[in-house]
Amino acid sequence: QVQLVESGGGLVQPGGSLRLSCAASASIFSRYAMAWYRQAPGNQRDLVAAITSDGSTNYADSVKGRFTISRDNPAQTVYLQMNSLKPEDTAVYYCYAKFGGDKFWGQGTQVTVSS
Repeated sequence: QVQLVESGGGLVQPGGSLRLSCAASASIFSRYAMAWYRQAPGNQRDLVAAITSDGSTNYADSVKGRFTISRDNPAQTVYLQMNSLKPEDTAVYYCYAKFGGDKFWGQGTQVTVSS
């Protein structure tokens, strides 16, 4: 069982920045593919960004050029740096880990972009 604990969410003005962190309790963290998803009220949960065990990344079109996903394997942590935030980025952001057939979710952290 892997536990994922997100932090770093909050209220930010449009154009501002936030950095989300996801701390994982996984002895083989470096082997996990990690990702960030988000879900706004009334919407489905969508992929924001993902990073493989070897560091390859991919992003939703809506966040390309503004968000950056990264990982620190010794710290067992994955990050999401969010810049130039827009009101439409408002959502609960979830951390996700996958290794083989095992998939795990964090509890989510709220990000609100509003003036």
